[in-house]
Amino acid sequence: MKKTFVGVWRFYRDGFRSMTLGRTLWAIILLKLFVLFFILRLFFFPDFLAGVDGGEEDYVSRELIERAAPIR
Repeated sequence: MKKTFVGVWRFYRDGFRSMTLGRTLWAIILLKLFVLFFILRLFFFPDFLAGVDGGEEDYVSRELIERAAPIR
């Protein structure tokens, strides 16, 4: 098991060391992931449970019920 893990690690290590264009592409991919998950989250996905004190479960269940079957 350990020999297999070491072999896989060496394969990827040597492959990443010999890349030239690949490093630039990985940098772009990581930058895009950072923007998607951290920057956009701050502006477009507010924390609705921040104002709820201790009753998060009740708040979520109440919202789900109200949105599924609105009172007429």
